[in-house]
Amino acid sequence: MIDYQAPLRDMRFVLYEVFNVADDWARWESLSELVDQETADAILEEGAKLVSKTLSPLYRTGDEQGCHWQDGKVSTPSGFKEAYQLYSEGGWTGLSGNPEYGGMGMPKSLGAQFDEMSCGANLALMLYPSLTSGAALAIDAHASEAIKSLYLPKMYSGEWAGTMCLTEPHSGTDLGIIRTKAIPEDDGSYSLTGTKIFITGGEHDLSDNIVHLVLAKLPGAPAGPKGISLFLVPKVLVNDDGSLTEPNSVSCGSIEHKMGIKGASTCVMNFDGAKGYLVGDLNKGLNCMFTMMNYERLFVGIQGLGSAERSYQNALAYAKDRLQGRAATGVAYPDKEADPLMVHGDIRRTLMNIKALNEGGRAFSTFVGQQLDKAKFGEAYEKQKAAGLVALLTPVAKAFFTDMGLECCVAGQQVLGGHGYIAEWGQEQLVRDVRITQIYEGTNGIQSLDLLGRKIAANEGAYFRLFADEVRVFIGNAENSEFAPALSKALDELEQATEALLKQTADDPNTINAACVEYLQGFAYVAYGWVWAQMAEVAKAQLDSGTDDQDFYQAKVTTARYFYKRQLPKGSALLKAAVSGAEELYGLSNEQF
Repeated sequence: MIDYQAPLRDMRFVLYEVFNVADDWARWESLSELVDQETADAILEEGAKLVSKTLSPLYRTGDEQGCHWQDGKVSTPSGFKEAYQLYSEGGWTGLSGNPEYGGMGMPKSLGAQFDEMSCGANLALMLYPSLTSGAALAIDAHASEAIKSLYLPKMYSGEWAGTMCLTEPHSGTDLGIIRTKAIPEDDGSYSLTGTKIFITGGEHDLSDNIVHLVLAKLPGAPAGPKGISLFLVPKVLVNDDGSLTEPNSVSCGSIEHKMGIKGASTCVMNFDGAKGYLVGDLNKGLNCMFTMMNYERLFVGIQGLGSAERSYQNALAYAKDRLQGRAATGVAYPDKEADPLMVHGDIRRTLMNIKALNEGGRAFSTFVGQQLDKAKFGEAYEKQKAAGLVALLTPVAKAFFTDMGLECCVAGQQVLGGHGYIAEWGQEQLVRDVRITQIYEGTNGIQSLDLLGRKIAANEGAYFRLFADEVRVFIGNAENSEFAPALSKALDELEQATEALLKQTADDPNTINAACVEYLQGFAYVAYGWVWAQMAEVAKAQLDSGTDDQDFYQAKVTTARYFYKRQLPKGSALLKAAVSGAEELYGLSNEQF
């Protein structure tokens, strides 16, 4: 297995040349004093050094050693604690955190690049600080000033870690039936009792304290999701001055034995009258959690993208080095006993598929990150539109990035043949690790339901039209582009499928469940076609200008053409399947399955 290297050249391309994010930063007063292109480049460079020198070398050993649970305590793999400390000392946990409490305040469009490189380097290790960042986001948005002042500085510094405690043994997606109880105490705190499962980083030895965000219900709370509240429950109780006192009544009952991400502890957490503090308003816990969901779901999608990039780098290096057979056109390397795998069409097809999906995904993730920044930092006129685009595109990013992440990791494994099945080459670990990304933070089936049901049908396509209008504007401005006709046709098909499904849904409630997965994937191929057309136009302009970086820009144009010929047509087939109706899907009785 080769060492992971951050794709900095491509990251700079999508940031500064395709989406011009530095121009946004300069015009937003709250960001202009914090970041510019020079600062962002320095952050990317330092991040690349950290992931290649510190995180990546622990990738395989973390998997081999895993986490160990004994007497309620969890020990992480060798080197994780030292790496976590270096990560924390660099301020990376607070990269996008609120500067008022010690965060760096960087935009998500930049943070998305660091997320990709760090997850590509070591997904399991990255889960610990990423959960802390997510918990800090919810605290910053909804907690009292006293809680924010006390907890956020320690979380941004990495001294204290964070978790999200949602799932219970009987309650996964259906959070409305959770049983964890919160009883009010005389001092304004709450006593929480219940069990949560699948809690990433619920217990570990990396930080001095762990701050749990726990969903629970008060006695007599409204039934279902409307009765859920959110509470902050520290592992170790905290004095008003930030010093630690005695352990809270929180314990880790066990850790799961998993398919992958073995260096990340996945815990059963027991709360036995644990002291907690309300975050946000009573019975509004899901609202508080959903504040961070767009960020967290984009981050999970990027986990798939980072894993796919590592798969590509590994498979490409192997294909260039491995000698097997001769080229179809004859001997390509007469000085060698055989030609490298790169001469074979199927190997090149596999690598081109991964390359096109990865670079399309990187561009799309940057666009979604840019919309998150506009919704947060932008002028009033752009916030509403950006928020609508984020709501629409987040489930697409989470589901498609991770679906393609698994596909690309399996494809990279295939390039290595038998060696791809052997642990020392790293590909089989990538396949095992990336699989979870399709499941947690809302399964990809749930993301598809969210897209078609909540984000399109529920508002009669209003969010969808925001996206379609963006693509139409590009097509109109690039009418001479070689890609505009095919992109226009693909968008027509997506619009027609969307309208057809909205009509079908009015007649058959099963339509959304039956169509949503194919619809999301068909949508994603059109979205990738859009960003690939944008990248190709920028690259062509650079080639016409006589740039010195001819290889990079020519590769962009060629890969865009490959995507349009080999991958975009898949979207059309998926959309045809999506509108085919639910009759056959519900045509069998349960006994006939």
